[in-house]
Amino acid sequence: MIRVTATLVAVVFFASWCLADEAKVPLKTEIPEEVLAGTPPDVLALLFPELEKPLSEPPTLLVPKGTVNLARGKKVTSSDARPVIGELAFITDGNREGTEESYVELGPMAQWIQIDLGAPAEIYAVYLWHFFREARGYHDVMIEVADDAQFTKNVRTVYSNDQDNSLGKGIGKARPYIETNLGRLIDAKGVTARYVRLHSNGNTANDLNHYIEVEVFGKPAS
Repeated sequence: MIRVTATLVAVVFFASWCLADEAKVPLKTEIPEEVLAGTPPDVLALLFPELEKPLSEPPTLLVPKGTVNLARGKKVTSSDARPVIGELAFITDGNREGTEESYVELGPMAQWIQIDLGAPAEIYAVYLWHFFREARGYHDVMIEVADDAQFTKNVRTVYSNDQDNSLGKGIGKARPYIETNLGRLIDAKGVTARYVRLHSNGNTANDLNHYIEVEVFGKPAS
């Protein structure tokens, strides 16, 4: 009886795993055209060997069926209330193009932007585009989520390449990377939160911070 029960449990577990796997689909979004000017990414990689080499094709990630971009059109706030260039609304307007009219420029050194999803959600991925018209790497890129706008309740780190704790939030495990039109896709593993905050701390070209688009893929929390 014990052996039969154990076998049945194993069969049920395997069947459930298969169904869960079948319920996942590739995350889809539009990739903007390459509009590179200046130093090519491969040359930048030689100049800054600590940077991860740029991707050669769009990244892929499986997410639960029905996952959508919850950030589209949502309110964006920032540590820099008056951007040098552009408007914070650009960050969630759906325009991923690398033109001079599509990005937001925040002040120098450490800055953050924050997206209010409007309600708690199960977050499966964050897709991020910094300025990619000129190849560069942004310093101390970090993504946090929380239950409140002040980031005092249930704060969790989804991604960090702050390798020297410049932001004072701990050492990040990811490597800094070179920006391209392929953006950066981050697996959020279904974390539940309402607010998403993204940090950066200047870049390899200057001390300023730039964003083109941020997509947060998920579902309303059950």
